[in-house]
Amino acid sequence: MNRIDDAVQLFENGYVCSQAVFAAFSTDFGVSKEDALKIGACFGSGMRKGEVCGACTGALMALGLKYGDDKARSDEVCVKFLEEFEEANGSFICRDLLECDISTEEGVAFAREHNLFKEICPKMVESAAEIVEKLI
Repeated sequence: MNRIDDAVQLFENGYVCSQAVFAAFSTDFGVSKEDALKIGACFGSGMRKGEVCGACTGALMALGLKYGDDKARSDEVCVKFLEEFEEANGSFICRDLLECDISTEEGVAFAREHNLFKEICPKMVESAAEIVEKLI
C-alpha cells in the first residue's frame, strides 16, 4: 500500500485527518506510526475549531520532519503546500471546505447529517497526501 492509500485507509479506520496524513509519512523520517498517531490526535477538524484543515496540519508535520532543519526550505515548502492545497480544493480552512462551522454543535450536526466527514474529508486527506508525496 502506498502512503496516499495508507492515509485514506487510516482516516476511514477512524483516525482523524491530521493523524492519518502524518502517520502515513512519519516512519520515513524516524517517527513511529504509533507516535505520529498520538502527536496528530489534537489537530483534526481544524484543531476542533474549523481552522486549518487537519489534513493540512498532518501534511505540514510530515514536511517538517523532512525539511525542518532548514528554516528557509521549510518555510518555502509550507507555503508551496498550502498554495497547492488551496488551488486544488478552494481553501485550506476546514469550515470553508465543509461549508459549515464545526466549532459549534449545530455545525457538527449539520456535517454529520450531510455526510460531510465521509464525503469531503477523505478527499482532503487524499489531496494532502498527494501533495506531500510530490514535495518530498
